[in-house]
Amino acid sequence: MKNSGVININKPEGYTSHDVVARLRRKLGIKRVGHTGTLDPMATGVLPVCFGKDTRLIEYYDHDWKTYEAELELGKVTDTMDITGEVLEECEVINITAEDIESLASRYRGTITQIPPKYSALKVNGRPLYKYAREGQEIDIESKKREVDIRHFEFISIDISLKKVSFTVTCSKGTYIRSICSEIGDLLGVGATMTKLKRTKNGVFSVKSAYDLENVLEMSEAELDSIILSGESTVVNLRKLVLRSGSESFYLNGRIIERKYYMTDDDDCGIKSYKSKLANKELFDITEDELNYFGDIYRLYSEDGEFLGTCRLNNDGNLKPEKVMGNRN
Repeated sequence: MKNSGVININKPEGYTSHDVVARLRRKLGIKRVGHTGTLDPMATGVLPVCFGKDTRLIEYYDHDWKTYEAELELGKVTDTMDITGEVLEECEVINITAEDIESLASRYRGTITQIPPKYSALKVNGRPLYKYAREGQEIDIESKKREVDIRHFEFISIDISLKKVSFTVTCSKGTYIRSICSEIGDLLGVGATMTKLKRTKNGVFSVKSAYDLENVLEMSEAELDSIILSGESTVVNLRKLVLRSGSESFYLNGRIIERKYYMTDDDDCGIKSYKSKLANKELFDITEDELNYFGDIYRLYSEDGEFLGTCRLNNDGNLKPEKVMGNRN
C-alpha cells in the first residue's frame, strides 16, 4: 500500500474530525495522519485526510475556498447556535415572507466581519473558547472579531410553514456558518439556530468524489491504493516552478535558489512536453476562477517532472525552500 497520500473522506454525522483520523490511522497502520478543515460532530461532508509525508501539505488546503450547504430553523435560539445546544428562546414565526429572507442574501457576499461563537475551537490563552463556555467563564469574544471573505451565497430553500431555511455558501477559512444562521434569525427578529451543515467542497475536494468512512475501513489494500491521491496532485492552488537540471541538490539541502537556476511557465525552457501533466486542476471538479492561489508559495519540479516540494518566492526573485518532499539522496 502507498505510504503517503490523501483520501477524500465523506465524514458521517456524530464523528469528530479527530475520530475519523484515529480510525484511519488504525486502518492504514501509519502514525502520521492528519486532516484539514475541522468539522464539528453534527457536520457531514468533505474531510481530506493526509498521511505519511503528505501531512506536510495540510496547511495549503486551509487556504482553499470551502463550500457548505446549511439549514437553519427560525424561531429558536440555542447557546451553541446549533441544534446540539441548550434552547434559550423559542417564538412564533409570523409576518415574515420569503422575500424578507431573500433580501438578506446580499449581506453575505464579499468581506464581512464575524464574532466567533463562544462555543468554538478558537483558542484564547491556549484554550479553545468552548472550554471556557462549558465552565461558565466569560471571555471577551468581541475583541476576537475578524474579517472573512464570502465568494458566493444563495438561499436554496425557504419553507416558512416549517420554519426551515437552507442556503449554500462558499467562503474563506475561519468563516462560522453557525454565526450566519444566528444572524439571519436576529435580522428577521425571531432568532435562528443551525440544524444541518454539510461541506460539499474544500478546494479540489468535492463530496461527489468523497468516500464514506465505513466503506473505506472495509477496503482491501488494493482498493485503498486505488482511491489514494498524491498530495502533489491536490495542491493546485500553488503555482508551478521548475528547477534547471543539476540544481536539485541546492533545493533538497535547504539552500536559497537564485533566479537563474529555475524556470517559470513563461520561460522558453523546453518543459512544454509535461506542462499538461502539471496542470492537474483538470483532474478535479474545479475551475480556474475557483482556485484561491497563494501569493508567494509555489510547487517546485525537476525538469523531468518529479515533484520536489514547495518553496517561497522572495521579493528579490530567489526561492527559499519550504516543504522539501523529494529525496535528498
